[in-house]
Amino acid sequence: MSDDAYGATVAKRRLSRRLTELRVARGYTANHVCDMLNWGRGKVGRFEANQWRRPEMSDIRDLLRIYGVDVAEQEELEELAMKARVRPWWRDFPEIFDNEFPGFEGDAVRIRVFMPLVLPGLLQTEDYVDALVRTGARSPAWRRRAVESRLRRQEILSRPGATLPKLKAVITEASLMYRWGSRAERRDQLAHLAELSLLPHVQLYLQRFADGPPQGVFSTVNIFDFASDEPGLVYTETDYMIQEVSHTDEVNSYVEAFDRTVDAALEPADTTIYLKQFAERLE
Repeated sequence: MSDDAYGATVAKRRLSRRLTELRVARGYTANHVCDMLNWGRGKVGRFEANQWRRPEMSDIRDLLRIYGVDVAEQEELEELAMKARVRPWWRDFPEIFDNEFPGFEGDAVRIRVFMPLVLPGLLQTEDYVDALVRTGARSPAWRRRAVESRLRRQEILSRPGATLPKLKAVITEASLMYRWGSRAERRDQLAHLAELSLLPHVQLYLQRFADGPPQGVFSTVNIFDFASDEPGLVYTETDYMIQEVSHTDEVNSYVEAFDRTVDAALEPADTTIYLKQFAERLE
């Protein structure tokens, strides 16, 4: 599977940050730039806050002209803008995604994830996803779209070449013990986890009841690392919202907490054995 939009979300974020740096270096305020270009107040602020869907090339060129960017950097930033304009697949699921989480997940070179009560979305079988979305009060049409989009997200684990992300996930024994679906479906989910755990770019760690109270992370967290010098990003999740965390100190605190969670969990090789044995007990 190839994704023509790979890198588009990070490119848009990087472009926003660079445009901010260029404006500040010139000593302009955002409103001053809007006035210079006869734009409505707030337009530059939205760009710099990465609150745009697709950058318009004419707008980017106007900003670069105002900021006096040299030819070499202008070409680099225009190329970045062109990349950011590619329409990602998840734009076709507005009822499922109200933020850019799947874009950052897809662009990450390393993903670290912990979910205390359910399996991470990238590891779920279709039956598991279906059982999970049926617990809510959503319509059948929404549930079908939710399943479709979840499976689409998982394709990043099998896409070819250098774009394959490294996934480190801590799963909990609690998430494996719930009785959802049929016995065969639960066995298939366990077998699927065991199979994924053998992939060279996937590491699964099991947090067991026997190891005492959880260490480190206590709520759902996704940590994304990107290529080059692009800063990392964290998404935290509750029943009602997904929140983006980008401040460096806060990101680092989540990384440290996640590392403590990993240290207290069962190692990948032992986790694979556990998953296989658990699946065998359901045969």
